[in-house]
Amino acid sequence: MPEWTDSDEGGIGVLPEKKARLEKPKLFKVILHNDDFTTMDFVVFVLEYIFSRTEAEAVTVMLSVHNSGKGVAGIYPYEIANMKSQKAMNLAKSREYPLLCTVEEE
Repeated sequence: MPEWTDSDEGGIGVLPEKKARLEKPKLFKVILHNDDFTTMDFVVFVLEYIFSRTEAEAVTVMLSVHNSGKGVAGIYPYEIANMKSQKAMNLAKSREYPLLCTVEEE
């Protein structure tokens, strides 16, 4: 139970201030996976449009996806990573691409 302290103004009880410690949220990677149908141009578009990558960054990530099977699109707190992953897959689905995005802890 908190301890009350008396103030000098009429004996009103006041709680002493406690400093709140905020922890940094855990970060999660959004990973794009390679497939045989999604075009390289579309992957670059997704990286620029959804993940705010420059064209050069997008091409580098796209080549990583193409050559090694997966690439990191971005690193975010969980809610944002999940939202961007779903947005990318929904956009791909609307264009009839089977692009797969997964989210994993950094």
